[in-house]
Amino acid sequence: MINGMDNLRSETQPELPLSEGESNKKNFRQTLLDIVETILLSLVLYFGINAVSARIKVESISMQPTLKAGYYVIVNRLAYKLGTPTRGDIIIFHYPPDPQREPYIKRVIGLPSDTVRITGGKVYVNDQMLIEPYIAASPDYDGTWIVPSDSLFVLGDNRNRSSDSHSWGMVPLENVIGKALVVYWPPDAWKVLETNVAVAAGE
Repeated sequence: MINGMDNLRSETQPELPLSEGESNKKNFRQTLLDIVETILLSLVLYFGINAVSARIKVESISMQPTLKAGYYVIVNRLAYKLGTPTRGDIIIFHYPPDPQREPYIKRVIGLPSDTVRITGGKVYVNDQMLIEPYIAASPDYDGTWIVPSDSLFVLGDNRNRSSDSHSWGMVPLENVIGKALVVYWPPDAWKVLETNVAVAAGE
């Protein structure tokens, strides 16, 4: 007679050892499963990251000194799906005269409905002069542009060596791919691309 619940035991069936062949099959199946899971996770991460960001290589000198040829930049694809462009943003977009060409990268100067005027080497937006410490040199051209309500006016920081809105016109908002966030390569050039356009005091 068994006294008390503490003395109860469940009867267990000891596991029989696997043969070498069965063990190898089990290990192979587990390894294969691990590989498949790793590949699927990698694909999910890859497509997820590419849905919200892009990585581009700067190919031209039009954004010097801010961005040099050979720099690699991370682009936020969702920036303007969740928000709106800001003056000073560096954007990537499909070239308006030929959207099938490689994307362009420039700085936003004029927002929808702005009036941009360039004269005497200075840039004015709605008659307010911009302070632009990032440019390579003052523009050696003049002109006045009114930005449509569905477009942006963009310029390269290397003003006199840039193909941009002063020569071919506006960038439709639908052409914008995203906002450049960070230079990530080469390592010694790493930096966050901040918006730093300001209006001159008293203008």
